[in-house]
Amino acid sequence: MTRKQCVVAYATPTRQYLWTVDLSAEATIQQALDEARRLSGAEDIPWDEADVGLFGEVKARGDVPRDGDRIELYRPLAQDPKESRRARVKRLRKQATR
Repeated sequence: MTRKQCVVAYATPTRQYLWTVDLSAEATIQQALDEARRLSGAEDIPWDEADVGLFGEVKARGDVPRDGDRIELYRPLAQDPKESRRARVKRLRKQATR
């Protein structure tokens, strides 16, 4: 039976977590997450709620990663980037008119 290894990654503002998981060739992202959860112990990780992806591209939990892929758990953004840009432009325009 062919195997593959993937890395499951999750980061907080202060810490990065990485778990290398050994999987069957047909294992899904969800199965990789389940294995990483088993390896992690009692870490406070949003295993069931977080969006997931491969190398920065959002994927479904049923997708099948390839050998060597990095499976990422994403935290929600603290602020919408578009709203942040709008607020910054508004603030700069206000300063420019003073």
